[in-house]
Amino acid sequence: MKTAFWIARRFSFARKRFRIINVISAISLAGIIVGVSTLLIVMSVLNGFQKLALDMFTTLEGPVQLVSHNGDSIEVSDSLLATIASVRGVVSAEPFAEGEAIMSGGEKSELVMIRGLSATAHRELMRKTGAVEPYFSAETVSSGILLAERMKLSPFDEIKLFSPELITLGLEMLSEPYMLAALKIPETKVASRFSLQKIFDDRYVLAPNDFARNVLLLGGSRYSGIDIRAENGVSGRELKKRLDRWLVASPLRKSCTLRTLESKYGDIFAVMELEKWASFSVLMLVVLVAALSLTGSLAMTAIDKQKELFYLRCLGLEKPQFMEIFLIQGGMTGIGGTAAGTALAWIVCRLQEAYGLVELPSKSAFIIEAYPVSMKTTDFLAVGATAIALSFLVSLYPARKAASIAGNHSLETKTN
Repeated sequence: MKTAFWIARRFSFARKRFRIINVISAISLAGIIVGVSTLLIVMSVLNGFQKLALDMFTTLEGPVQLVSHNGDSIEVSDSLLATIASVRGVVSAEPFAEGEAIMSGGEKSELVMIRGLSATAHRELMRKTGAVEPYFSAETVSSGILLAERMKLSPFDEIKLFSPELITLGLEMLSEPYMLAALKIPETKVASRFSLQKIFDDRYVLAPNDFARNVLLLGGSRYSGIDIRAENGVSGRELKKRLDRWLVASPLRKSCTLRTLESKYGDIFAVMELEKWASFSVLMLVVLVAALSLTGSLAMTAIDKQKELFYLRCLGLEKPQFMEIFLIQGGMTGIGGTAAGTALAWIVCRLQEAYGLVELPSKSAFIIEAYPVSMKTTDFLAVGATAIALSFLVSLYPARKAASIAGNHSLETKTN
């Protein structure tokens, strides 16, 4: 192995009879560097957008939620909230009420999602968004800006919010008209319009928990679920693992389950993940093209060094050793190019994180000014391993060619 490595290094850096071989080798190395670095930068930017989307969701919702197995409401007590809050890594556990409701304002009506927040969750939302005034009061609600514009709602406009189940109950009570008076449609006013994330801005109405529970016909101390937030430095995935261990030992394991935002909004995150790996497949073609040019470079090196190969055969080297020399030579180019490309990508991503060198084309259309970046070790390992594996694979043909040249008897005659 040491002999093969030494000879491969000599063949890589020794002077060639045909300078074009050096040029092709340099192009191969540069192609691998550019391909690997570009791929890692693109994947890191897509990770950044995915992290940004998750952060925007966590502005309003907890990264992990305790909900019912069948989608019904759950009974929430102070002792349950205290028990969840005592789990290591949990910073808060707040109940929420969420469900579909019909909103009627002016001459328009729409099916919306109403989400009730506790006082603590409301203050946390104000802190994260930098709001000075509360989004709503005990008797008012806040509408997503896109929803408000579509329904032509302004602050202090009166609206009605009621559950679709109220219509079903009303139809059932037609046979008993004296009961209809018991059905009340909650009325309120729009206190503000919020802008958080398109999915919220387009369909959501925020309200106090008590008002939302009244709209959704949730009685007693029943809620849609519990938002659970993690301490700084604890990821949502790690938080869920710890809560899973707690839930297994809890009486709630048969009726409740833990849900992450990635599973709740699975379609959105699945599309983003698909986009990321589609980019991986497309940009890996750049690395493949560079690696294929490495095939030509190694094959030409084998032809250029045919005399040296014969001398090595006379010294006792066998066919597997000749193949090993050229596989190592191709692997050295692949490893060197991958290492340089990885280092370049890391430097660029760190500079983008620190200084935001590349800005978004339209700052007004985004909540951030520069492209977000989030580097993942798994991405770097996947790209690096694939690039190196391709380098070794494309080296197989020239390695066999070199072994064939070394065993060519006509070369022995010419040498003599």
